[in-house]
Amino acid sequence: MAQEIIRAENFFDRRFGVTGHDVEKLLSQALARKADYADLYFEYRVNEGVSLEEGLVKQGSRSTSNGVGVRVLSEAKTGYAYTDDITIDNLALAARTAQAIAQNRSADVPVKVGGERVAAHDLYPVKTPPTDVALEKKTALLYEIDRLARSLDARVKNVFVSFASEEKIVLVASSKGWLAGDIQPLGRLNVTVIAEERGNRQVGTYGGGGRVAFDFFLDKNNYERFTREAVRQAILNLEAEDAPAGTMDVVLGPGWPGILLHEAIGHGLEGDFNRKKVSAFSERIGQKVASELCTVVDDGTLPSRRGSLNLDDEGTPTQRTVLIDKGILRGYLQDRLNAGLMKMAPTGNGRRESYAHIPMPRMTNTFMLAGESAPEDIIRSVKKGLYAVSFGGGQVDITNGKFVFSASEAYLIEDGRIGRPVKGATLIGNGPDVLTRVSMVGHDLKLDEGVGTCGKDGQSVPVGVGLPTIRIDGLTVGGTAAENK
Repeated sequence: MAQEIIRAENFFDRRFGVTGHDVEKLLSQALARKADYADLYFEYRVNEGVSLEEGLVKQGSRSTSNGVGVRVLSEAKTGYAYTDDITIDNLALAARTAQAIAQNRSADVPVKVGGERVAAHDLYPVKTPPTDVALEKKTALLYEIDRLARSLDARVKNVFVSFASEEKIVLVASSKGWLAGDIQPLGRLNVTVIAEERGNRQVGTYGGGGRVAFDFFLDKNNYERFTREAVRQAILNLEAEDAPAGTMDVVLGPGWPGILLHEAIGHGLEGDFNRKKVSAFSERIGQKVASELCTVVDDGTLPSRRGSLNLDDEGTPTQRTVLIDKGILRGYLQDRLNAGLMKMAPTGNGRRESYAHIPMPRMTNTFMLAGESAPEDIIRSVKKGLYAVSFGGGQVDITNGKFVFSASEAYLIEDGRIGRPVKGATLIGNGPDVLTRVSMVGHDLKLDEGVGTCGKDGQSVPVGVGLPTIRIDGLTVGGTAAENK
């Protein structure tokens, strides 16, 4: 990773003429005598997208953006300013502005940068990022997916395929003297299918990706699997009945259903919410907050995963953080500001959408560890309930943990067997309470395919989720069947 830091450092020097001496001078201007910390976040980003619908590639885009964010921390106060025009004069203005917001006084402090280069991971050794691959190869893939989807079932009436890619070069310089850089590729393929039968139209969606090369998507095991899954879901929904409503035992399938864990529990474990004591998990470290079957971790070090990073957006190497260990709350996700104020260590979870945003505690890849039960035994243990395989939208209130999630693929469980598919099912509950209702955990932990995007305070960042098959006792299910009676 030392090579990546040097490449990022040289990139901004060559392209914008910002030298190491300039960085030191800017940090000195930003860091007032009573300020605690200052940093510069340099970013250069290339985004590309292409999409197909109705059998034709109709949209394509490519854009670049760049900028620098200057942050000054003084106890709990943050001064932040940024510029998208990377010149020394504009950077100096941003530094003075951030310093004035945080301190409202000026006093240059000498800063020496570059003596320490942060030793980070090497999680995505992609030689050619997806953004550098010829457009012809991408459009050919989209047309092949369209052809394949239509050939699988005559009821497929329309196909939407999109491919989005990104390369981001970042460099973080700190008033503490260290320098950290990274070059981050990202790609995502998404397939949506509309099927129709006797006037009934249903949708199926599937996709995946990560910090991978474009060849990952050309692999038939990936693009064909994504396509077949999207078609299968659409056809399945044609046959689905209205979901019942009421309190029942619910089994969550492995993988993407971990989005419920991310939203209902993960956000409540972020450091800023707990420092401000607005989370349902505030001041509960060391207490039992879940079934002893539940161990929840956030791990930003998984190779090539969408939510993984060699280092976070403050220059801290990512790590594996145990949040809940056998039901006991062990810690929170921290950035530098909240970790310092809470007298805890940063966990490599300081993330931001871009140079125009301040970093805050955010998840990377959040999942529950595998248990010992066989998935089929978990299904057999339920006399009457719901088996939720995939989720669409949802919302959560982190102050009390209450959530509502809609299941995009679900089945009734009848006498220990998976029965009829149902549509319109929603899961309603309370995150901390749900964890105490987990009575069985499968040995089939699975991570999602690489499609997650998390929103918080107007910022969006790529994330990963995961879950083994789990049984939750007595969860409220909202549906349409009971309401229609």
